[in-house]
Amino acid sequence: MKTFNKRQKKIQEQFKGVKKETKSFEIEEAIKILKGLPPVKFDQTLNLAVNLGVDSKKSEQQIRGAVSLPHGIGKTRKVIVFATGDDAKAAKDAGADEVGSDELAKKVQDGWMDFDVAIAPPSMMRNISKLGKVLGPQGKMPSPKNGTVTENIANAVKEFKAGKVEYRMDAGGVVHAPVGKISFSDSFIKENIEQFIEHLQNQRPAATKGIFIKKVTMSATMSPGFVLNVKNK
Repeated sequence: MKTFNKRQKKIQEQFKGVKKETKSFEIEEAIKILKGLPPVKFDQTLNLAVNLGVDSKKSEQQIRGAVSLPHGIGKTRKVIVFATGDDAKAAKDAGADEVGSDELAKKVQDGWMDFDVAIAPPSMMRNISKLGKVLGPQGKMPSPKNGTVTENIANAVKEFKAGKVEYRMDAGGVVHAPVGKISFSDSFIKENIEQFIEHLQNQRPAATKGIFIKKVTMSATMSPGFVLNVKNK
């Protein structure tokens, strides 16, 4: 508790140099402020929270998908694949952490969740449909919308192992996603953020009206959030 309070005090002192009337920051400015905050003992993840101008109650306005950022997210993800035959071999050759069919499905059904991403070819979806109740709430159920149900198993494994970002809008119309580590260079962070925002803008449902991206907030694992000044379409 003392360490936390000491850090909070240092953060408050750091913010004395930030104008209180400032409501949003250019991406470069927000990055510099975050990097200037008191350090912690681990490499913090940088996260975006994007408030969207959609009706989250309407299925046609649900936003979900995945995007490969130009500089990854600084983490190798644990990927499993539900597959048999040639697809299973392709998954193993591409570096999947675990590959299987019925036996792997049972393992997950019994509560094993030590993985980040689950991938499957379309032919396997009937076999693993029962896992929806288990994987759905975790955001790990394979889906065509985020590229985890695909014929190209090898490519999907490589992309997600490299840090391809999955995102899913919550009930409040907000998308949360990691965009790198605080140790990344300023230019890498900026390029990742811009790529993610541009990708989201291209996912705008036809039925939405007005401003689509209403607010973008960036924070580190142990920091307050900063509202970014981004261009809206």
